[in-house]
Amino acid sequence: MSRCLHNSAVMVVLIAAIFFGGCRSEPASDAAAPEPTPWVPILVKQGGLELLEMKPDAVLGAKIVSVENAELPGVLETSGQITFDDRRVSTIVSRVQGRIEQTRLSLWDNVKRGEKIAALYSPDFMTAEAEFIQARDAAKRGQNGGLSGANDISASLLAAARRKLELLGMEDADIRAISAPNPTVWMRAPISGLVVDNKAVRGAAVNPGDVLYSLGTLDDVWITADIYEDDISRVSVGQELEAVTAAFPDRIFKGMVARISPGIDPTTHTAQIRCEVKNPDGSLKPQMLARVKIVIHPGEATVVPQDALVFDVDSYFAFVEVSPNVFEHRKVSVAPWEHAGYVRVGSGLRAGDRVITGETLQVNALWHMAHGESSGDIQ
Repeated sequence: MSRCLHNSAVMVVLIAAIFFGGCRSEPASDAAAPEPTPWVPILVKQGGLELLEMKPDAVLGAKIVSVENAELPGVLETSGQITFDDRRVSTIVSRVQGRIEQTRLSLWDNVKRGEKIAALYSPDFMTAEAEFIQARDAAKRGQNGGLSGANDISASLLAAARRKLELLGMEDADIRAISAPNPTVWMRAPISGLVVDNKAVRGAAVNPGDVLYSLGTLDDVWITADIYEDDISRVSVGQELEAVTAAFPDRIFKGMVARISPGIDPTTHTAQIRCEVKNPDGSLKPQMLARVKIVIHPGEATVVPQDALVFDVDSYFAFVEVSPNVFEHRKVSVAPWEHAGYVRVGSGLRAGDRVITGETLQVNALWHMAHGESSGDIQ
């Protein structure tokens, strides 16, 4: 808002306040009556706070009401986003230095557990396989008439060579099939699911620790949603819920509350919950938005008339009476509420607080004027 428009609004308020609040006509008399002193809001400091001293009735339409508690319904509604259940996500990581010789999968392909997905070339495979063949042959010779002590050593060497191949990522079936050292080994899918991330490119060099693929399943998904801190006591792990998406508005997906965050977001005063939802046909996709209904025990919420709040810069504020004709410009967070004309308070107010309602925009302009901002533009 430009400075001129802001100043004009403030002047209109002050003129109206003076006209209606302090300029009553008196019977004519011989002696001239003294001019009334215009009322101007001022800032006062109390307990480290800057407070606005004013008479609410001087602003036409403004009044003071008390903040109240209202009964909450037995169903908690919130919104969230669908994600993979990270317990059902697996990554395929290169454990050797080499290069990718072949690939069989692309992004979003379906894969079964144990299926070959990429051929990886590395001299490390060839060296480990040669050691395994040598240890296996020595163990066989020991079984055909060797000394018992030598047999034990051969068995230990064979177990160590086999373990080395397992640590390089080879499956049991591939180890049993080794007949000659080969520098190329097929990487296999550790789970059945979808390819949700693909970084494997034919001919690309790889190093130990490089992620080649990420696989996930959609049989069960998570919906991550937020609840306000005053609702945490009403939600517990195992509570049943229903979820509806914009993509399938006529379909209800069943689930339950699986996790509740141990921390609170200090900005929004909310905690995250993770809802485990059944998705047998894969209709629910990651990043979809969903509306969640949780059956809970009834409770109470702090509510305030909508016109008691004013949005200033990036937050909501209310003018709270701290003593007669003295008001605090207090930041308030809001939460969803279905009743028209009222707002549910997340933080900043409590039942019994007295707040200004009605012309809060004009009162907010007086607040800025008292701060000396009437001489500059207010964004």
